[in-house]
Amino acid sequence: MALIESLPLPLGAEMPAFTLADSFGKTHDSRTLAGPKGLLVAFTCNHCPYAIAVWPRLVALAAKAAPLGVNTAAVNPNIHPGYPDDAPERMKEKVLDWKIPFPYLVDADQATAKAYKAQCTPDLYLLAGGGRLAYHGRLDDNWQEPAKVKKEELWEAVQALAAGRAAPTDQRPSMGCSIKWR
Repeated sequence: MALIESLPLPLGAEMPAFTLADSFGKTHDSRTLAGPKGLLVAFTCNHCPYAIAVWPRLVALAAKAAPLGVNTAAVNPNIHPGYPDDAPERMKEKVLDWKIPFPYLVDADQATAKAYKAQCTPDLYLLAGGGRLAYHGRLDDNWQEPAKVKKEELWEAVQALAAGRAAPTDQRPSMGCSIKWR
């Protein structure tokens, strides 16, 4: 697995809207997925050790963010024959087993990941109203050991967005396995 970091992107940039189906076949549009305050878009997958380590914290963060008006959607760009653990059927199993409360979307042609300039799993984007980028960075300061987390950067950004404040500008890149481009 090649370790790679997310790309720096300009805060305030308008991120593209997308329409994708989840692993159950239901179609979701990013404009209607967004809560009144924003949308967290997480490019992730099932097989990457970095993504696996972050999944429980992402689910917990989504549960805290929803009452603040920030909804969550996960997008899997690794729909690739070489990675059967990331197939839609396996995504469906993950949603049911982990009780994931937000859509886990299939980016089969990888167009959404390319439009967002996503690089790794996980690659996290917090969008303010209108799809403007408020935060693009890591979830927290210790992907490997949740008990040793001292700074929850993404949660701080969600709280700021929900309160109508700008997210912190010191945004450290997310890191993980490279997206498995076709």
